[in-house]
Amino acid sequence: MALQDQIQLWGDKRYYGLKHFIRCNFGCKVWKIPLDAGLSCPNRDGTLGFDGCIFCSPAGSGDFAVSRGKSIREQISDGITTIKGKYAINHFIAYFQAFTNTYAPADELRRLYEQALEFDEVVGVAIATRPDCLNSEVLELLQELNQRTYLWVELGLQTIHDKTAALIQRRYELPCFEEALENLKRLGIPVVCHTILGLPGETSAQMVETARYLSSRGISGIKLQLLHVLKGTRLAEMYHQREFDLMSREDYVNTVVDCLEVLSPDIVIHRLTGDGPKELLIGPLWSNDKIRILQDIDKELKESDSWQGKHCECLTGR
Repeated sequence: MALQDQIQLWGDKRYYGLKHFIRCNFGCKVWKIPLDAGLSCPNRDGTLGFDGCIFCSPAGSGDFAVSRGKSIREQISDGITTIKGKYAINHFIAYFQAFTNTYAPADELRRLYEQALEFDEVVGVAIATRPDCLNSEVLELLQELNQRTYLWVELGLQTIHDKTAALIQRRYELPCFEEALENLKRLGIPVVCHTILGLPGETSAQMVETARYLSSRGISGIKLQLLHVLKGTRLAEMYHQREFDLMSREDYVNTVVDCLEVLSPDIVIHRLTGDGPKELLIGPLWSNDKIRILQDIDKELKESDSWQGKHCECLTGR
């Protein structure tokens, strides 16, 4: 397919963005409501560790949950009311975001997920979790949920490199991710993978290698997340001790473009940068200007005549 034809399919972007995917699949604007289900994480409750991954905030990546401490039903209701009061949006995805959202007995998870399905406005569910928290009962529940609504599961991989994984205290091995991915794919559940660009000690080439690997594994979507240093994390201590440097805006933009080039054109790009809560963000401070970052990525793609999949290799496993 000619580049111009492909770009038209992506809504005039040079990558397959989430906004375009939502428009094509739902025919309308859809807003994600971030939720905190009150769950924990094996990397925090003592099962694997107590301090979590070194970059994870005390809220367990749920800093933008709309009504922390309330039930899922109340959080969704609050979110719908807030968004409808600002925008002409009537359809929502319930995003179980904070901590590990399959880390509980299946009956408890069912009770949480069912609350999201009570709302006619909720057209889909997104569940963020760890690949080591998907036992057979949970997989069966997710299969059932996938038959009732639009579902995707987000797996936090961050990197394929063992040395970095040990440094960030991920506390599971790559084969664990591979097994979880294959189990979800076998059930027909789309998988969105989290990666972080700028982890301590990693080169841009290593970051691109992670993207290339994921493209070959048949994921449905990806989040390319800029590393944020947040207050209250082990990463913040390392940064203050000058154990690593943060990426510059230029290096980040160039690395994102390099990652897009090796990703299959049918992988949905759910994120190209990310948000760090301003009250917690230590750096990089240039990340606060999210619109400019996205504009710079678009500009670099155009000026270098590049696009998602330009250098994509064999799609093994798709």
